[in-house]
Amino acid sequence: MKEQVLAVQRMQDYIEANKTEEISLSDLARASLFSPWYSYRLFRDCLGLTPTEYIRKYRLTQAAKRLRDGKVKVIDAAFDAGFSNVDTFTRAFYREFGLNPSVYTKNPVPITFFIPYGAKYRELRKENTDMSNIQPIFIQVVRKPERLCIIKRGRQAADYFPYCEEVSCDVWGILMSMKSLCGEPVSMWLPEKYKKPNTSTYVQGVEVETDYMGMIPEGFDTIRLPEAEYLMFQGPAFREEDYCEAIRTVQAAMDSYDPSVIGYLWDDENPRIQLEPRGERGYIELRAVRRIQK
Repeated sequence: MKEQVLAVQRMQDYIEANKTEEISLSDLARASLFSPWYSYRLFRDCLGLTPTEYIRKYRLTQAAKRLRDGKVKVIDAAFDAGFSNVDTFTRAFYREFGLNPSVYTKNPVPITFFIPYGAKYRELRKENTDMSNIQPIFIQVVRKPERLCIIKRGRQAADYFPYCEEVSCDVWGILMSMKSLCGEPVSMWLPEKYKKPNTSTYVQGVEVETDYMGMIPEGFDTIRLPEAEYLMFQGPAFREEDYCEAIRTVQAAMDSYDPSVIGYLWDDENPRIQLEPRGERGYIELRAVRRIQK
């Protein structure tokens, strides 16, 4: 991987580790191991944002998460996000999300959270992966209740990267702003019966109660999913830079697994579900099953 990409990643890691502190270009330069001028240019060219713009978006999203969950007052969110007064924070919040923080606190509608995708992950999809060192996979039966899923359809994508190219990665930021039955957004591969003509197999969405009365973001759709059992496949913890290998390892284990050994058959009438790859918990994917009738 190019040293310049790793330098940008080090700056992102520094921002994450010091998210409540004042961060100068000199600080980022020390993290990147390049000059301030070159660090600034690398950051902007790689991520499409200046360091100041990136930090502002990142901190506004952190503030929005706390306001959504009712964990902080607007004035405290403003100061914690590094703003000197509430008026400046309110203007910045409005420019970023299109509504005032006081309004959002009372009615946390879906907005687009800023997701700080790591620079190095953009390069990983281009690299070959060594699958020779297969790790143990944890398998568990879980039951999901009947639910609605608010989804964003693509055009023809069958996996994550083509989907992002079709609809943009901002979809995940919107979904992260919405409360979910399982605590986080999901990605899914839809069976034909849940697809619309000329739309993608792969979608991203958020699971909500069947009586959900909240806002549906523009351009999103809903599907109703039945109560169903799933086999959850969870790989071991992994380094973030190894996330492609972690996904392929779990998917290889799922493809070779025979659920009849525990009394089940695959149920391909329900979507296959993917959770966000997070190194600290391992990669997780769920595939629906049904019990073998005796």
